[in-house]
Amino acid sequence: MKSAVKAQQAEDSAETGAQQIRDAIREAIVERRLSPGTKLSESDVGNLFNVSRTLARAALQALSYEGLVSVEKNRGAFVAYPSPDEARQIFAARRLVEPGILREAAARITPADISQLRQLLLEEGRLMSERGQTARRAEIKASGDFHLMLAEISGNAIMQRFMEELVARSSLVIALYGQSTASSCGHSEHGDIIAAIETDDLDRACQLMLHHIAHIEADLDLRERKSLGLKEAFEL
Repeated sequence: MKSAVKAQQAEDSAETGAQQIRDAIREAIVERRLSPGTKLSESDVGNLFNVSRTLARAALQALSYEGLVSVEKNRGAFVAYPSPDEARQIFAARRLVEPGILREAAARITPADISQLRQLLLEEGRLMSERGQTARRAEIKASGDFHLMLAEISGNAIMQRFMEELVARSSLVIALYGQSTASSCGHSEHGDIIAAIETDDLDRACQLMLHHIAHIEADLDLRERKSLGLKEAFEL
C-alpha cells in the first residue's frame, strides 16, 4: 500500500515538474525571449530546470501538442516556425472563439474583475512609455494577459487553456511576420472593449474584439516568398 502511494506521489511530482517547465517555456515564447526556430535540446532544458531528460522530454512533447514546439526525428525539438497559412488559421480561430468568450465573461464579470482589467491596462500603458527589451517583453505579456483574463473570467477552464495556446501561437506569428509595434496588441482597443462591457453593449464589445483581432492580423506580412536555390541566392 505504501509503495503504491509513493509511486503515485512520484508520478504526480513528475507531472507537476513537466507542467512547470512547459509553462515557463510557453511564457518565454509569449514574451518573445525564445524566437521561432530556437533549438530546445532535452539535455539543455533538463540542465536549465535541474530535472531529468525524461521530464524535459515530457514538457517538450506537451508543448508540441499545443503547436508551440516542433519535434523532428533525428534532429530534436525546436520552437515552432508557423507558416503563413498556419498564421491565418490561428487568427481565424481567434475570430471564432473570442467573441463567445467575451459574452460568457460579460455574463459573469464583477466590479472587482473590471477593476483588475483596468489595472492591467494601466500597467500595459506604463510599459508602453518605457524603453528597452525588458519593458517591451513585459508589455507583450500584459497585452496577452488581457485576453487570458477574459477567458478566466468566463469560467470555462477548457477555453482558458485553448486561449493560452492561441495567445502563445499568436506571439510566434507576430515575432515572425509582424511589421510594427501595433502587432503587440492595441492598448486603446482593450480600453474600448472594457467600456462596452461596462455599458452592457455586448454586440459592440464583440465587434470591437473582431476589429481588434483584424487590426493585429493586418500588421502581419504573410505574403508567400519564393524559395531560392543556393546559386540563385548569391547571383547579382
